[in-house]
Amino acid sequence: MALNVNRNVSDQFYRYKMPRLIAKVEGKGNGIKTVIANMPEVAKALGRPPTYPTKFFGCELGAQTQFDLKNERFIVNGAHDSAKLQDLLDGFIKKFVLCPECENPETLLSISQKRQQIGQRCSACGYTGMVDMTHKLTTYILKNPPEPEPSTGLTPIKKEKRSKKGRSKDEKEMNGGDGENAPSSPEIKELNAQEQSAAIRSGEANFDQSQPETDGGDDADWGEDVSEEAVKKRMEELSTAAQTLALTEDLEKTPKERADLFYSFVKNKKESGNLIGSDKEILAEAEKLEVKDKAPLILCEVLLSENIVKELKDYRLIFLRITNQNPKAQRYMLGGVEQLIGNVYRDQLMPKVCGILKALYDLDIVDEEVIQEWGNKVSKKYVSKAVAQDIHNAATPFLKWLKEAEEEESDEEEEEEEDLEIEYSNKAPAGQLKTETQVSKEEEEEDDDLDIDAI
Repeated sequence: MALNVNRNVSDQFYRYKMPRLIAKVEGKGNGIKTVIANMPEVAKALGRPPTYPTKFFGCELGAQTQFDLKNERFIVNGAHDSAKLQDLLDGFIKKFVLCPECENPETLLSISQKRQQIGQRCSACGYTGMVDMTHKLTTYILKNPPEPEPSTGLTPIKKEKRSKKGRSKDEKEMNGGDGENAPSSPEIKELNAQEQSAAIRSGEANFDQSQPETDGGDDADWGEDVSEEAVKKRMEELSTAAQTLALTEDLEKTPKERADLFYSFVKNKKESGNLIGSDKEILAEAEKLEVKDKAPLILCEVLLSENIVKELKDYRLIFLRITNQNPKAQRYMLGGVEQLIGNVYRDQLMPKVCGILKALYDLDIVDEEVIQEWGNKVSKKYVSKAVAQDIHNAATPFLKWLKEAEEEESDEEEEEEEDLEIEYSNKAPAGQLKTETQVSKEEEEEDDDLDIDAI
């Protein structure tokens, strides 16, 4: 009986199906093992190599796994029943098959050996992201990436070479060996058209190349649907594929190249006058290029000048998107300010260091703890040691004020906790103090001992 790939979906007409796992226990004693008889069929339904779910079982069960690819035997050491493995398979499907956005299993995995990351792209909704890299299976996937085309076992380059060779032979046979002057059949025309558009399609955009054949036989008109709806659909698919391809290519770039891309993005926003209100777009771009922590360095360079205090207020939302609850980004923010003061506007901004730091503090762009940590150590990471020392010297009054304010606040809190109203008691010996709470308690006890009949 076939099961829904996503077993949380109870719809009987759910289109994504998979066979139920069949597990057979073999051997005895220390040699006992579980053979998953139909793992190739299950893996094919999931669009993953059969070694992946088998290895996943081993990781979850703490058992060794064995693969006999020639005989299609996939083994997990130990005795495990089918129901238990089926439940574990649901975990594999959720982590490595289903799209996090639309929960469809139409996803493809892509491996970045350079960054040691596993990407996931959904053909249904266009989602692109990274799988959870905390699971042990990711190590195995990185070492054993999926085949580009599991159905054929050929890489796209090999398949193209074979198709060209096969096409040349087929042309001669179908054209009676007459060479180039022989008429081409509709099948050959279709192959030529597909080869010409290979650069566009390249496995990313699923264009509908199938066209209805007319009754004209060899004179059939093999055209492309140019209706408004069909053109719109193809453009949407191409746009999604282009975005996905661009994202993949960007992540393969070096950190410096990605930083340059982010710099160009922010600079274009500023030059076009679309900077205000684009804080979410800038954050999304920084996260997409994986430069969020270092983004403040670039933002300081592009957005700030000698009018830094005013500009910090104007672009506060942009900086907050990057630095909020992100101490690392806040440290880079202070580094960017150091570069601006020491390397660009030294004469204009050196006397204003305290005002700049106070603006960062008042606008919540940089937390108090990060500023104090910065003030405790002079670093030559962003400017020379001498310039950094000059900036710290200029910041001394603000750092002193910040420290004293913190100490006063701490003292006030302690006083509030320990402060109790006290009064002298005439009944107590000289010099002995009695708290108001104690007095009230004694009065209550006296009231309890009062004899009503004596009144």
